[in-house]
Amino acid sequence: MRRFARTCLFTLVTAVMSTAALAQDKPIHLKFAHWVPTTHPVHAAAQAWLASIEKASNGTITGTIFPAQQLGKAFDHYNMARDGIADVAYTNPGYEPGRFPVMGASELPFIFANAKEGSAAVDAWYRKYANQEMKDVHYCLTFVHDPATVHTVNKKVVVPSDMNGLKVRPANATIAQFVSLLGGTNVQASAPESRDLLEKRVADATTFPWGSMLLFGLDKVTKYHIDSAFYVTEQVWVLNKATYESMSAAQKKVIDDHCTSEWAMKIGSPWAEFESAGRAKIKAMPDHEVYPLTPEQLAEWRKAADPLREKWADSVRKAGYDPATVMSDLKAALTQYNSAY
Repeated sequence: MRRFARTCLFTLVTAVMSTAALAQDKPIHLKFAHWVPTTHPVHAAAQAWLASIEKASNGTITGTIFPAQQLGKAFDHYNMARDGIADVAYTNPGYEPGRFPVMGASELPFIFANAKEGSAAVDAWYRKYANQEMKDVHYCLTFVHDPATVHTVNKKVVVPSDMNGLKVRPANATIAQFVSLLGGTNVQASAPESRDLLEKRVADATTFPWGSMLLFGLDKVTKYHIDSAFYVTEQVWVLNKATYESMSAAQKKVIDDHCTSEWAMKIGSPWAEFESAGRAKIKAMPDHEVYPLTPEQLAEWRKAADPLREKWADSVRKAGYDPATVMSDLKAALTQYNSAY
């Protein structure tokens, strides 16, 4: 009983000391930049994340969100955090070909079965590599969207050879390589810019998650949709290093407690549900054709991706990593979190 009382007293004293330390800390106001509209689930997740940080820091850490590319283009968000234009930035590493080869493993087709547990898995896996590959920022967390697919304007794509000659807006650098391997031409654009490309027929197809097709209005300019999980795109939150280092030890702990695999799953889950719901909505539209692949057709797509995995392995090897170890680590994390394809 005495031991229990002493334990409770120690816990109480520690909490009081921590609260007192935070109360004495200088206020820090974070500029959080992202590139999706305020109607996107990630915006609400960012609001909840900042609110939790403010509460945990006793109000010493607050923040303002700058959505929809207000502080810079989607492609620039990593550099914005690095350079201090933003204190926290939501970045898509796949927008920068070749810069993050290890992270590129998560972009390979037919790896992830889901995004909820998959978000926790990719974050737990990447922590081993983040301090080296993203050393010019303070890494926070990674999550993924629900498995996405191929959507086309006026040509039904069923097998890999159907991609030959198509102009495609790819989701990331890895999917862009896949398009090239299949004989397509890439038309680079961020998610918010994609509808314009398809509407003007600058592109014939895009790779996109289902719910975001509706959010960005791409359902208005596409007709055919492969009903199969092809790939996910990783999404990363990073902090400016100087901003993080300027915090007190107590404030850093608050940030560290909000940069975890658990938080990655919290942020990724609502988005996963949003994207998954989009599939049923598009499927119900009379002017859209959502069609499954046969096992033989899916096997053909997976075989077509073999050279892509080899290219990824070469890029990782050139960066000084062992691709077999990187992939083994990722698959182990996916198995642990029940999210392997």
